[in-house]
Amino acid sequence: MTSKPRWTESPQLDELPHFQDLLDGTDWASLATAYGTGEALPAALVRLLDSDPDVRSAAADDAFRAVNDQNTIYEAAAPIALYVAAILDHPVIATGDFGHDAERPPHRPTLVRLLEGLSNIAYDAADECVAIGERHFGKGVLDEYPEMRAFRDLRPAIFSAVHPLLGHESAGTRDAALVTAIPLAEHPALIVHCGKLVEHARRLLVAGPDNYYRELVLDAMKAWGQNISGLENADDIAARELRARHLAEHCSVWPGNGTSGPGGETSLWPTDPSRSQTSTVHPL
Repeated sequence: MTSKPRWTESPQLDELPHFQDLLDGTDWASLATAYGTGEALPAALVRLLDSDPDVRSAAADDAFRAVNDQNTIYEAAAPIALYVAAILDHPVIATGDFGHDAERPPHRPTLVRLLEGLSNIAYDAADECVAIGERHFGKGVLDEYPEMRAFRDLRPAIFSAVHPLLGHESAGTRDAALVTAIPLAEHPALIVHCGKLVEHARRLLVAGPDNYYRELVLDAMKAWGQNISGLENADDIAARELRARHLAEHCSVWPGNGTSGPGGETSLWPTDPSRSQTSTVHPL
């Protein structure tokens, strides 16, 4: 009998597993979530492939809220992220929402919803979040947060499923894929992709969608050393200044936790996942 993986012990993957193998081979009930343990997660994951887009949407909400609540990454996040990545090219997900159905009101495609769920986790596990922890607690903080470390180690496998969607026929999907790929590409093995991501980022900024993607893409361009002076508009500048004020106000709060740290300040690093969580400003 094959032993089931321990998701806080940084499992190493050469390629993305099949989604059914992940579903059947994971001991979901043993994994911590925002609401206890993951007994209900397999049913939610199965519903992600339902023929009804409303069922899929509700299932995505159930799955992601259980593993990435109020900026805290829970133990079940790593296998959830792998499962979601593994179904991005499933026919139900890849084509199920892009045709026109006059009897249904407009809705966000499941593919975009899944990409956004992955990006939320990826940004909460980004290098910036680790740096905040290290400033407060020193090097080695990921040893105290194995849930985040496990997700970070799986970024290449997840990226392999997201990367093809940068060329999707739908602009909304391409944009969601880019915003998901950016934090994943911080992994040392993925740095080689940053040049192509810059090209996609310029396309998004020139096209000018008025949404929160712009702020994230502009931040990435600056991190990559790109000149954004001709790409940033007045709304972008106002949003950047507002975000800077929010970060200054909440700089002593680690995502998803309100526990007291050394000297009485608010702690940045999760301790007991069963403790109540306090809301913080999300990078999205």
